[in-house]
Amino acid sequence: MSPPSPYRRRRPAPEPSVASRRRRKRRERARQRHGRRTAVLAVLVAVPALVLVIAAVGGTLAFGSSCNLDALRPVAVGENSFVYAADGSLLGVIPAERNRTPVSSGAISPWMGKATVAIEDRRFYKHGGIDPVGIVRAVVADVRARKFVQGGSTITQELVRNLYLTRERTLKRKLTEACLAIRLAGHWSKKRILTAYMNEVYYGNHAYGIEAAAETYFSVPARDLTLDQSALLAGLPQAPSLYDPFRDPAAALSRRNEVLHALLVNDDITSSEFERAKSDRDLHLKPGHHFSTIREPYFFGYVEDLLQQEYGSNTVREGGLRVYTTINPALQRAANAAITHVLNEKTDPASAVVSIDPRNGAIRVMTAVTPGNKGNQFNFATSGPRQPGSTFKVIALTTAVARGMDPFATSYLSAPFHYQPDPTCNSADPNCAWNVQTYGHDYHGVESVVSATLQSDNTVYARLSLDVGPQNIVDMAHKLGVQTPLAPVPSIALGSDVVTPLDEATAYSTIAAGGVYSKPMAITKVVLPNGKVDTDAGWGKPQRKRVIPDWVAYTVTRVLELNMTGGTGVGAHVSGHTDAGKTGTTDNYADAWFSGYTPRLEATVWIGYPTAEIPMLDVHGTAVSGPTFPADIWHLYMETAIGNRPDVPFPPATGKPIWTSWRGQYQYAGAPAPATTATTTTGATTTTKPPTVHQNTVAPTVVPPTTTEAPPPATTTVEPPPATTTVEPPPLPPATTPPAQTTP
Repeated sequence: MSPPSPYRRRRPAPEPSVASRRRRKRRERARQRHGRRTAVLAVLVAVPALVLVIAAVGGTLAFGSSCNLDALRPVAVGENSFVYAADGSLLGVIPAERNRTPVSSGAISPWMGKATVAIEDRRFYKHGGIDPVGIVRAVVADVRARKFVQGGSTITQELVRNLYLTRERTLKRKLTEACLAIRLAGHWSKKRILTAYMNEVYYGNHAYGIEAAAETYFSVPARDLTLDQSALLAGLPQAPSLYDPFRDPAAALSRRNEVLHALLVNDDITSSEFERAKSDRDLHLKPGHHFSTIREPYFFGYVEDLLQQEYGSNTVREGGLRVYTTINPALQRAANAAITHVLNEKTDPASAVVSIDPRNGAIRVMTAVTPGNKGNQFNFATSGPRQPGSTFKVIALTTAVARGMDPFATSYLSAPFHYQPDPTCNSADPNCAWNVQTYGHDYHGVESVVSATLQSDNTVYARLSLDVGPQNIVDMAHKLGVQTPLAPVPSIALGSDVVTPLDEATAYSTIAAGGVYSKPMAITKVVLPNGKVDTDAGWGKPQRKRVIPDWVAYTVTRVLELNMTGGTGVGAHVSGHTDAGKTGTTDNYADAWFSGYTPRLEATVWIGYPTAEIPMLDVHGTAVSGPTFPADIWHLYMETAIGNRPDVPFPPATGKPIWTSWRGQYQYAGAPAPATTATTTTGATTTTKPPTVHQNTVAPTVVPPTTTEAPPPATTTVEPPPATTTVEPPPLPPATTPPAQTTP
């Protein structure tokens, strides 16, 4: 580079260039943006500052006794809440004082306090009860994310809320909270506030306070909690269900690592301590014995979740509630007996059963058995979505019938199916095309949809899925009662997405009820501590609505009745009774299902290993598929529930079917061309993803590994358990029959 010329300084300044003018404009715009940001931040700071002035200077004047600590009394931790079954027997207790054991600060591990401050309120030792900086930081983060991503409440505010305030969502209550937080910060030491908070907060799984949480998750007292354990527990209060380590270890691990990082940022741990703790991906859970005092822990936990949603943790924790539920102990025993009779070895897979009364949505059974692990606390029925396999073909069939397809008069081609919407795609790409085959490579040519259903023929239902439209199948599933989100992909009809047993039971109950959906009901009555029945929450009032015409439901039921006497469901059929149902099995026999119903009772059975999708290829010498053990369990349960009662046929539809001249684009689509593409079979196979579809105004995305129906292996005979005197319970008071809908 040449040295600068000595004469350059003497030259007159040049006229401003275009570039320099642009730079000046950019600087001016930047100053304007900075000014706007400053103004916004000034407002954000001014609001909490105003709260500070009102609360600190004129709190008592503005809010009267509501901001006077001496005039308030902490919420009392009252008597236990009792939960009863439908027959009035006690299911268990939601503990108040018993599962909340306040301890002194010296009885709590130092790691716990540090972790709580780091993740909940990192300026805890710097502010006076409320944190304007924290509020601004939270607001800015929320505005940037266009959703709530951070909270601005301090530990002191949370404690005040738990101790003194109701859940009323008003500006006055928020200002009262801030006022009380400032006053409490002035009266109590930081140590006392932090200790009180850790003794009050809810950590999930019935554990109120750190002592109960330490015992619930690790079977240790709070004083013995390690860094890793403290980080896990400190992350729970924000969302106990979302980060529940029993239900979702991956989410809990991620949250624990967030807390560890917060500790690192707060200089509470060193980099080496952070890396060492983070690298340990084992949560080292050792569940306590709390569930041993509860008769039906899975249903009990489900009921407690409903109470938390309705009343909040404070009311539930205060105790004094009398909760009456829909569960039928005799049927519950029958379901457990059926499971343990079929799966009776420690190495056997787990099983869950959900049974619903289609007439009102009452949950009569919700149970699970994990052989060899009696202490399991995971509720497979509501929290463990798995692929349903061919039981989901019933949803596809319902969708097609609702659109005018007569399954008795409509034929489809049973043959290997090749689907490749983009003929130019690379055949080596597994997303290029989708091939569907049957497990035994036995095909039936042109056959009715009824026949294909009885044989659980995937090649027919793959074609039907594309003709009906995957999005329409997803919409129908949600209409019938499936709550789990679903992806509209071609293989949705084959059960490629995941649902819970409660989802399945609800959907099949809707069909059993002639197309009337009933919201699953677990609680019939709640008596409040003052002795009054809560009539505002709607407990015990069936929430029903018609979602499909009765002739659609009746047509589907007729097909499933035939399946019980001449299809894959013959092993489940209860002799002398009218029933309907469908089997389901996923790839490599990792999950097996049976869902079926009578006019008065539905039941869904799931079998699988809870820890992973492990193939069940040799359970008692049998590959477990829907027609085997799930059908056996369903049969044994239903035989006990309805075996001694008179048969009740399904009532015929009052509406007249409206059939269309069905012409499907893929109805007779031909066999596959030779290529290396995705393959789906009707049995235990390795499957990959079908390509994106642009048909029927639906554009499905790439599907996860397809679930399929496995053929039944050799017939398995299971001796019935000892006879019991269980009978089907009477229905709750019927709801008003909803008006029929017009045909879609």
